[in-house]
Amino acid sequence: MNTRSFSHLDNGALLRRLAAEVGQDRATTATLLALIAEVDARRLFAEEGFPSMFAYCVQVLHMSDDVAFKRIRAARSARQFPAIFDAVADGRLHLTAVVFLAPHLTPGNADELMAAATHKTKAEIEWLLAERFPQPDLPERIGVLSASPALTLSAEQDSRHVQELPRSLVPEPVACAAPRPKLTPLSAERFGLQFSIERGTREKLRYAQALLGHRLPAGEIATVFDLALDALIEQLEKTKFAATSRPRSGRQGSSSDPRHIPAHVKRAVWEREGGQCGFVSESGQRCPARSRLEFDHVDPVARGGEATVDGIRIRCRTHNQYEAECVFGAGFMSEKREMAMRAAAGRREEREREAAARSHILRVGIGERPANLDRALPVADGFGPPQAGEQAGERGEIE
Repeated sequence: MNTRSFSHLDNGALLRRLAAEVGQDRATTATLLALIAEVDARRLFAEEGFPSMFAYCVQVLHMSDDVAFKRIRAARSARQFPAIFDAVADGRLHLTAVVFLAPHLTPGNADELMAAATHKTKAEIEWLLAERFPQPDLPERIGVLSASPALTLSAEQDSRHVQELPRSLVPEPVACAAPRPKLTPLSAERFGLQFSIERGTREKLRYAQALLGHRLPAGEIATVFDLALDALIEQLEKTKFAATSRPRSGRQGSSSDPRHIPAHVKRAVWEREGGQCGFVSESGQRCPARSRLEFDHVDPVARGGEATVDGIRIRCRTHNQYEAECVFGAGFMSEKREMAMRAAAGRREEREREAAARSHILRVGIGERPANLDRALPVADGFGPPQAGEQAGERGEIE
């Protein structure tokens, strides 16, 4: 019998079982932190032949570096502030929260700070700490990145041996060509932004600074970036939901396509839904998704649904598919998706054959053209007219 198969449970029982297991996992994690803290305090890893608790966790307990780091840091903090054990056990704090809070906890603020961080996400805790412990702005800088040399190990430095780490437990990065993009709260109103750009992007930045010379003599990168985002957002809003400062009144013509959604309807629905998926569960939970949104007919087009303000809603991709499955059935929608995938694969193959034919003509010179080549060659930018069912508008995507 497969004890890890839960296909026999109904939806409600499955969710209750999941919640129960998560609760048990939190209690187990709190106990594990207490055990790690005690072993660490007694330095039993030394008796076992390891230079640090980190090395013992990685080599003997087979934890990943990241898991070992988080658990040891959380265990040491919890040993100093025992209330952390209960907060982890009952789910008020996750391990990432404990790691983030650890450097800032003192006997005077521990209880209040842990209460403020209760049930918060990683991003929310970063914001909380930035408000409480503001950092200075990052220096504005553009520099050329060079590739880091690859790490090489000698026979004496076999990778099976974990070396002693600094007290912070953070291993040094190796063979990293560039830092990862990062957006970090520095204070309540300021953020640090770090990312790498191509040479061409740097030239665009310089050109934009030059064009803004009179308006922005110092050419501050943050201000240029802010202005560029304003322009991008305005363009995307026009594309996604027909935003305009001068909307036309009433309907402007009509379309024979039953899936067509007029611009004024898109604007009204977007404003009503607040640019967020409008799905609400039976328990009252509204979906928080704000990306990959689609305009969806309340009554399916196949059943006579119309593109009116009351007849259109916003759904994320997941809930658009969920609504369709509720109406037409999961099996029917799965079959339709498979058919669409096969059709898309066929179109890709056709485009590849067309590209191969064009490439052949360019290599051997224009000779006798295949009879169907004029029909087959794509037009304009190489993609040709969209095929049936290919337009984003048929699904109402907000692209």
